Amino acid sequence: MTDVHPAPVLGIIGGSGLYDLEGLEDIHWQQVKSPWGDPSDELLRGRLDGVQMIFLPRHGRGHRLSPSSINYRANIDALKRVGVTDIISLSAVGSFRDDLAPGTFVIVDQFIDRTFARDKSFFGTGLVAHVSMAHPVNTRLGDWCEAACRDCDIPVQRGGTYLAMEGPQFSTLAESNLYRQWGCDVIGMTNMPEAKLAREAEIPYCTVAMVTDYDCWHHGHNNVDVETIIGVLLDNAARARSLIKTVAPRMRTRPALCPSGDDRALESALITAHDARDPAIVKMLDAVAGRLFI
Repeated sequence: MTDVHPAPVLGIIGGSGLYDLEGLEDIHWQQVKSPWGDPSDELLRGRLDGVQMIFLPRHGRGHRLSPSSINYRANIDALKRVGVTDIISLSAVGSFRDDLAPGTFVIVDQFIDRTFARDKSFFGTGLVAHVSMAHPVNTRLGDWCEAACRDCDIPVQRGGTYLAMEGPQFSTLAESNLYRQWGCDVIGMTNMPEAKLAREAEIPYCTVAMVTDYDCWHHGHNNVDVETIIGVLLDNAARARSLIKTVAPRMRTRPALCPSGDDRALESALITAHDARDPAIVKMLDAVAGRLFI
């Protein structure tokens, strides 16, 4: 095991418009190969006020990929390979609460995973690991994002439960009402298994959920549709760029070791005996867990 602490690199996962930041320098696209398949797109590398940043269009440029067809394992693996130390994930969501109106940003702290058609772990037969997901969002990153929202006058709620549905269809009214009864705050299609895989890859992770609609439960609003969502998305994208520009300089103060232990999540998670580990799986995990095999 190695204790080398990498230089801070901020990873941003979200829509393709997020990387159109004033002041972003040394921009270039980089193709990254992963043993887990193809990432959603090339990665955009850049530097903002001296802070190294990596952007990944979650659905690919032009929004080519549906939520179910995104290769979440390849995405997280690719970000780890290029040195990303922290991930801020921005995603469009529907709201289950009157007070979370379109345009509000929610710094999520919990998830309920209702997806069923996605590969959710880097580990399995040949090398088993069980990471803790009790607190899936990194507190430090959440603090930074909340402060950035307030600095930029973005309506924000700190804390909330994100219901991850499979999609690609939107909810039925019965489903929407059920999730409200469960106490969920927002609903989306993309942050699971993304958050789980980031934890397995030992990358501190934070979700900023950008409300675009009221799903279909709200009697005072039309049922959710793509045209409505796109209109709010454009406004939210401008707010998201402001958030990213405000958060980025804080990376200079990033501690070498994350107080939450998210960057060491695998140290107590691997359960397969050394002599029983599949060498092929170990090789595929060279980026995600390679430090534990040195």
